[in-house]
Amino acid sequence: MIITKPTVSTTTVWPRTGKGNEPVVMIVLQNGDITLECSNIGCSIVAIHTPDRHQAKKNIVAGFKNWELYTVNKDYLGCVVGRFANRIAHGAFSLNGKKYQLTVNDAPNHLHGGWNGFSRKVWQVAGTIENENECGVEFTYVSPDGEEGYPGNVLATVQYTLNNNNQLQITYRATTDKSTPVNLTNHSYFNLTGFNEPHILDHYLQIVAEEYTEKSAGNTPTGAMASVYNTALNFTSPRLIGSHINCFPDDMGYDHNFILSRIASKKIIKAAVLSEETTGRMLTVYTNKPAIQVYTANHWNGAIIGRQGVAYRQHGAVALETQYWPDSVNHVNFPNTILHPGEEYTSTTVFEFGVMG
Repeated sequence: MIITKPTVSTTTVWPRTGKGNEPVVMIVLQNGDITLECSNIGCSIVAIHTPDRHQAKKNIVAGFKNWELYTVNKDYLGCVVGRFANRIAHGAFSLNGKKYQLTVNDAPNHLHGGWNGFSRKVWQVAGTIENENECGVEFTYVSPDGEEGYPGNVLATVQYTLNNNNQLQITYRATTDKSTPVNLTNHSYFNLTGFNEPHILDHYLQIVAEEYTEKSAGNTPTGAMASVYNTALNFTSPRLIGSHINCFPDDMGYDHNFILSRIASKKIIKAAVLSEETTGRMLTVYTNKPAIQVYTANHWNGAIIGRQGVAYRQHGAVALETQYWPDSVNHVNFPNTILHPGEEYTSTTVFEFGVMG
């Protein structure tokens, strides 16, 4: 590990003009080993450069070369999604005796906050952090009452902090003036070869989960929890992602919610470990959220030429989305995701980057 004082720098990369066209900036966090590039558009992580066992650095996350593409970003590369990550069945829920209809952008469901959710907004840069042990940046966004059909004005805050232990900590906070569902996550896709290999089928994945939420034909939870044992979803020990990926022809790969806990907790626990043998790179995920969605870029088709200069193809990367359970607003037996006035939504996820011995 190279120990140097962590640094943060900010550059305007897309100087949009006109009313409401806030400039897009890139913030670079660096600690010697890791260089992380993030932006206020979608609160997106656009690059993470990490060393392999020979100290060769590569960008291991998917991102666009053209900043304007982040305003569309239908595959959610690197962004924060909200107000509600994952799906809400039929885009509908009832709260305090009133039925709410959200936008339906993944028919027949509402997905990742709708057509114009948090992932496409230009966030405000609220401040930066720089000291001997860590560097970071804080973004804020105010989501108005009625946006995508959600009730209440919500103030959301996301903080990225890179420390000297090669850990990226993501802290999410939110407050509201009306009761509303909140479930925020980051949607970065990882390929630990730096996309030298066009797929992640030879990556090993371990998930600290013995259950998953059973899915309906509509790709939303049935309400039942099922065991991963004796299924293709058993990642309790490290397993090659490609070994059973063809067991889900309807999904064309993995797109499943793994249960880390049946209740929400403040305790941060290990959720997953991703590793790749040829480079030796490892990614360990810790969180206090009660679930993690594993999605293996099943619909990538080579149309996107990424920041690495290569086409992003099917199964080219894996997203490890720490979250509350999908469609929680419609299942009383799922962990609560309703934020009320006077409360604060808060959660933490840590991505720890390392190299196998």
